Amino acid sequence: MSNIAISSDKLSKAYLIGLKDEVHDTLAGAISSWMKFPFKNYRTLKRLNTFKNAEEREDYFWALKDVSFEINHGEVLGIIGHNGAGKSTLLKILCRITEPTSGKARVYGRIASLLEVGTGFNVELTGRENVYLSGTILGMTKKEIDKKFDEIIEFSGIEKFIDTQAKKYSNGMRIRLAFAIAASIETEIMVIDEVLNIGDADFQRKSIAKIESLAKQGRTVLFVSHNLSAIKAICTRAIQLNHGKLIREGEVSKVVSVYLSSFAKEHTVHKYDMETAPSSEYAKLIKAELKFDDTKNDHLKAGDPFEFEFVFYNMMKEEHILDVVFQLKDELDNIVFIGSSLDNNYVKVSEGYFKWTCKVPADFMNQGSYSLHKFYLIKNKTDVIFEQREVLSFEIMYSFDLRIGNVGRKEGIVKPKLDWNLLSGENAGK
Repeated sequence: MSNIAISSDKLSKAYLIGLKDEVHDTLAGAISSWMKFPFKNYRTLKRLNTFKNAEEREDYFWALKDVSFEINHGEVLGIIGHNGAGKSTLLKILCRITEPTSGKARVYGRIASLLEVGTGFNVELTGRENVYLSGTILGMTKKEIDKKFDEIIEFSGIEKFIDTQAKKYSNGMRIRLAFAIAASIETEIMVIDEVLNIGDADFQRKSIAKIESLAKQGRTVLFVSHNLSAIKAICTRAIQLNHGKLIREGEVSKVVSVYLSSFAKEHTVHKYDMETAPSSEYAKLIKAELKFDDTKNDHLKAGDPFEFEFVFYNMMKEEHILDVVFQLKDELDNIVFIGSSLDNNYVKVSEGYFKWTCKVPADFMNQGSYSLHKFYLIKNKTDVIFEQREVLSFEIMYSFDLRIGNVGRKEGIVKPKLDWNLLSGENAGK
């Protein structure tokens, strides 16, 4: 028996979009257009479902184009991409909400879908009544709903409001209840489109744990989200869509990393002259640069040492203690650390140029995309006299470690070289 849960073969979806009508300046032109209008409408309607030579037409938009992939039973597949990439369209085709223009999709098993907030809810009914209504729409029998009812309400966390009309619920309450219903259906495949982002942090943690539990039970999950931390936490594989086309698939951490690196700036150095330099009334940033030993490699590898160099022009005539502070963030917007020049010493700076160098030691930073998200110059430890965002962005590439092979040290923000000590025999038991 095949282990395939979903198979997509050159799946495409095109939509006919409106174009601006011609505006005629003369009466004769307007009359001619009016007489042709019925025939124009007839031709448009006639080709609504005819997409021959559609590539050449301006009034066709391809939401999906030749998307092919397979998902095995028990996989949790993350689908990522920018807004308008075709993610939701793909899920709607797989759930049989909309028909594809061309290509085929085969689904082996029942699907439970959660595509929009409160799908299937009647706002005039109570939460209790909506549990039975939505459960029935999603394919559950009354006996199944009765059996699962207490579990659904407990997971949703809205026991107090279960007999209140749904129109009085917030979006968060509706999504809690909708997810609790969908997760309780005993189907082979579950489809989730973005909606978990509406819930609070506690509910998101519960939902992620629930999805992981469903996957361990052999359920197949398709998960669309812009929350890349959640994608990396729960998905076993990922695909990336871009303008309707599948451009990448594979191990989730690699797909996410490449997706994010496409937004990173290409340059790791910014140099300015005095006229164009970012400035405040007190100081100007003349240069910000990432440096590493490029005689060994043309790129920065995980575990390599590197340094940041900052050149300022101080416009204050009096001497002040100046402190350079930056916030380093990773690709998922986590703060890796905050650097401060006051970690070393207190230096008084007067008018003129000054340069700060910050060294990051070897065996510290792991692979990934990073940026100096916030950057400050602080006077006398308290007064911010210069502020700049996104000063530098850079990529640290994966480094294969012969000592441990292709596993073990790829994940995580830091890659420390830890000091280990081994005791054996009687000493180890003490």
